Amino acid sequence: MNLKIVNYGAGNIKSIQFAFQRLGYEAVLTNNPEELIKADKVIFPGVGEASSAMKKLKESGLDKIIPQLRQPVLGICLGMQLMCNYTEEGDTEGLGIFNVDVKRFSKAVKVPQMGWNTVKHLKSDLFKGISEGDYMYLVHSYYAENCKEAIATTDYEVEYASALENDNFFGVQFHPEKSGKTGELLLSNFLKL
Repeated sequence: MNLKIVNYGAGNIKSIQFAFQRLGYEAVLTNNPEELIKADKVIFPGVGEASSAMKKLKESGLDKIIPQLRQPVLGICLGMQLMCNYTEEGDTEGLGIFNVDVKRFSKAVKVPQMGWNTVKHLKSDLFKGISEGDYMYLVHSYYAENCKEAIATTDYEVEYASALENDNFFGVQFHPEKSGKTGELLLSNFLKL
């Protein structure tokens, strides 16, 4: 399988590569548009700050390429947030793949939300074999609002979209590569889409 990870200098890439190695696949880093277009599956990761990450995407032209991809694409954490319309983090316009905005948790809760939390209202083949209330690992200060494209939700201050789906595009707020067997199953399901 031709599995590519979008390389735009946005963290957490080694742990994603190791997770796919455990499943028997090599995930190759690239920022080459032709390689991304030819890939069977694309992973769009991200750890860091939204406005600087979007700036890097624009500098490399990847902001134009990613929304045009036709194969299954999985955005993880900041990658998912950048696929939304807009994020309050750095007052940043997103790629507009998911028709939802990203907001900051209020000062009423500990930010970032860090650690294990449950996923519920599971609605996609991405969650095949995963049960309501299973735990995933999260680290984030911003969240996508609950919306019609939500395929999973999580509660932290509000009920928010912890996974999104629109056509061939998928996004997860949690880190499947750090979520043990449950996260590994989700990555395996993604490879089967």
